[in-house]
Amino acid sequence: MSHDHHDHDDHDHDDHDHDGCSHSHEPARLKIETASLALSGLLTGIVVVGHGRDAWSGAVTAALALAAMLAGGWFLLPKAWRAILSFRPDINLLVVIAAIGASAIGEWVEAAAVVFLFGVAEWLEGWADRRAQRATAALLELAPKVATVRREGALVEVPVDQVQVGEVIAVKSGMAIPLDGAITAGESAVNQAPITGESVPVDKKPGDAVFAGTINGEGSLEIRVSKAAGDTTLARIIRLVAEAQEQKAPLQRFVDRFARYYTPAVTVVALLVFLVPPLLGGGEWSTWLYRACVLLIIACPCALVIATPVGIVAGLTALARRGVLVKGGAHLETIARLRGLAVDKTGTITEGRPRVQSVELVAAPSPANVLRIAAAIDDHSAHPLAKAVVAYAREQCVTFPRAENYQNRSGRGAEGSVEGHAYFVGNHRCAHELGVCSEDLERRLAAIEAKGQSVVVVGHRPHGGCAGEVLGIIAIGDTIRAHAREAVAALHAAGVKQVVMLSGDNQRTADFVAREVGIDEARGDLLPEDKVAAVKALRERHGLVGMVGDGVNDAPAMAAASLGIAMGAAGTDAAIETADIALMQDDLPKIAETIRLGRRALGIIRFNIAFALALKAVFLVLTLSGHASLWWAILADTGATLLVIANALRLLAPARA
Repeated sequence: MSHDHHDHDDHDHDDHDHDGCSHSHEPARLKIETASLALSGLLTGIVVVGHGRDAWSGAVTAALALAAMLAGGWFLLPKAWRAILSFRPDINLLVVIAAIGASAIGEWVEAAAVVFLFGVAEWLEGWADRRAQRATAALLELAPKVATVRREGALVEVPVDQVQVGEVIAVKSGMAIPLDGAITAGESAVNQAPITGESVPVDKKPGDAVFAGTINGEGSLEIRVSKAAGDTTLARIIRLVAEAQEQKAPLQRFVDRFARYYTPAVTVVALLVFLVPPLLGGGEWSTWLYRACVLLIIACPCALVIATPVGIVAGLTALARRGVLVKGGAHLETIARLRGLAVDKTGTITEGRPRVQSVELVAAPSPANVLRIAAAIDDHSAHPLAKAVVAYAREQCVTFPRAENYQNRSGRGAEGSVEGHAYFVGNHRCAHELGVCSEDLERRLAAIEAKGQSVVVVGHRPHGGCAGEVLGIIAIGDTIRAHAREAVAALHAAGVKQVVMLSGDNQRTADFVAREVGIDEARGDLLPEDKVAAVKALRERHGLVGMVGDGVNDAPAMAAASLGIAMGAAGTDAAIETADIALMQDDLPKIAETIRLGRRALGIIRFNIAFALALKAVFLVLTLSGHASLWWAILADTGATLLVIANALRLLAPARA
């Protein structure tokens, strides 16, 4: 494990697939290594007790110590030999040389302890890796292996990988949903925490999408399968997390490069410590050989090498559990150092769905009267604003006929006849062109538009020399997300210096939304290429910046940013593929949480590296001055490794309030 583990030597290729899955023989090897380590510990303990009491001769001590070394280090020798052949001294070679050196001067007890305690450190590193991998692999267990499928009128149980796209599956209350799909029958609250990180179950009805691995609540559901077992959102998450764990972060590459030069340098220094003082008459050969062996053990970069990968894997896994997909350790480091953030308006700060905000009366007797006429005409149109009017009329239980003689006035509105009378629905420009704008109406329209809302003017159409008449004004706006203000405040608190909103909407609307949620700067009237330019300008100002969008329309701007963050990516393949980080639900506060966890992970990794190097420096001084023994050296190294691992695995603890 340790150094060779990260250099991907033969041992690793034997034990692990690249996709993060283990071969079936790995558990058997693990059991053998654990048993042999336990035997080594037992024999080392006997040697220590017996040697301390002079219970037997030196020959018995040597034999027992040798047996302890063979039991605890049989997997060390092949690695050490490969290090010699490749001219790349590594941690395994350092330990073997130290153990041989200690044995050569009769320090059998310490030689056995060196090998045993190093074996413990190696086992701990492997355990930490397995612990972090297991946390991700546990996601796999969320989806059932069998689905209940409706075939030829009957329900039959079928392995999930044999269920075809388009087939209908039945899911009982309290059961996990086995495959992605859309509900065809039944209603229920579904716990989506494994995919989106949402803590509250989401109410689902026919037509709604559901994901494999989520838990059905009280209701019974029938679901039409939309993705095969290997293509579900859950399967993609697991694949992406596994791939992310394979990628090395800049800090990890630095540590690997450092270790590559550090290990040979230490070997040369240890050789000089052994040779130079005795040749210059500065002491006994055995004394300096012992100190050289201690130096080799001190130099073992166990804690240093394990510091970054365990921290990165733990950080990636902790975020995946919270419904945040980070596609590599490098992105985890980037998000920890973000200073600027660009956010798309529609669908990010706002819900992306226009809704009627108010109905103002001008000449109509009631709001229902205005809605009835507007909905009768808009029922012909697929325009988002027209759909919002029709939906609101239905919500308000306003019945309306379907207008006759419908005519669309492109970019302005529409006209039609309702019960023999000619009416129009249109925007501000349409009202101007029809000559129905009075000073009072202008003032009212300007007040609505100042709030960032669109206006729909409803009235009698002028005809046959008759002047038109405005009946009422419908104000339509995109609803700002419930937690947008606190999410932006949390971003500032997490260390983001500037949050800029980019929008294709007019500047007035952008400014209004920005003021409402506390965004630092709003840029409106932007085309996709303008958004790219805005992101580049932000990068010049702050260095590392992120771009939050939906992963499809905002792909160019996300690519221009240091970090692309897609919101609401669950079930959206394009969003998961294009972004560096994908938030599985439309949850803006998750961005600040991700930055905080990224900062925490980076802080832990940096502390671990500094701690490992500082400990080496202290013991180096103690060794050269003759105050450190092999015992202290190996205990310090093993202890440092254990502390570094424990510190990194804190990231896997449940989220703090």
